[in-house]
Amino acid sequence: MAGASEAGRASASEGSRMGRLTEGLTAVATAAGERLVSAAGDRMAGATGRLTEYAKNSGKPGLVAAATGAQQAAKGKSSGSVALKAGLSGIAAKVKRALGAGTGTGKGKVKVTNIVESIDVGVPVRLAYDQWTRFSDWPSFMKKVETVQQDGDEKLSWRAQIFWSHRSWESTIVEQVPDKRIVWRSDGAKGSVDGSVSFHELAPELTRILLVLEYHPKGLFEHTGNIWRAQGRRARLELKHFARHVMTQSVLHPDEVEGWRGEIRDSEVVKDHQTATADERREPRRRQDAESEEPTGRRRPRGRSEGNDDERAAPPARRRQADPDDQERSAPPVRRRQADPDERRERSTARGRASSSGSGR
Repeated sequence: MAGASEAGRASASEGSRMGRLTEGLTAVATAAGERLVSAAGDRMAGATGRLTEYAKNSGKPGLVAAATGAQQAAKGKSSGSVALKAGLSGIAAKVKRALGAGTGTGKGKVKVTNIVESIDVGVPVRLAYDQWTRFSDWPSFMKKVETVQQDGDEKLSWRAQIFWSHRSWESTIVEQVPDKRIVWRSDGAKGSVDGSVSFHELAPELTRILLVLEYHPKGLFEHTGNIWRAQGRRARLELKHFARHVMTQSVLHPDEVEGWRGEIRDSEVVKDHQTATADERREPRRRQDAESEEPTGRRRPRGRSEGNDDERAAPPARRRQADPDDQERSAPPVRRRQADPDERRERSTARGRASSSGSGR
């Protein structure tokens, strides 16, 4: 019995030692894993920061620094040495560029992307303009525009998809002239787009739309996409979607497309939609009345043509007095009456008597 109890105590003691060893190994492994994850996160954060800096500089300089830092971090080198070498590489590239050894002249550049696109649509200019001002319809035919909320006649809220993320921004219309142009400014946490769109009538059934944008990118996705001008291609594609919608849908029911006909100047509404539409309805009558007014201010009787006015206004033609010679030449010849045979005999007898009497004397 005593031997069995001693064996039990020894087994329990061995089990407790193994349990403590297992717990120790588990703690060591957990600490090592956390340290490894933390180091990897720091390295990835450093690489992301360098790539963002490279994107902000539009790819020059900084690519060598970003690539070198990322490669060395992947090899497991210390973050301090990686940062030092990356910083020195970036400084060297900037110095070379400042001295003219690299690309560029060393002068500062405007951090903006210029986008200019145009497209021709086979509809009247009024229909193209009215469809453009129906901003709430944009998500139905544009690919990346998700929602558009009209906060006021001059205020809009936008939400769109950028790569795998989503972006929101606010825009303010600075100037808007019906059938002519729209100019706006915008503000967003991850970038902004300022620009203008103008409408030009090439023919009664042909309109050219000119779109000019100033894109100010912010954030990693925006700066990275800006290197390959992804925003310009997106603007071109969305403009084609607009032309497709106008040519296949709006043109079928032009009377149902009612745009905003008001006018905005300096970000303030100077003429609302109701006033503008009322003025447009009265414009044909005013034009007709203006055309019916004579230069003297008297109203022309309705139903009388302009040709009659010209005839009344023309001075009477002055008649030329005829020359007597012209009258004689123009007078018809007098037709002589033919004498009767008895009258001819009497005339010849009278002439014979007169001649005989004259010879007798």
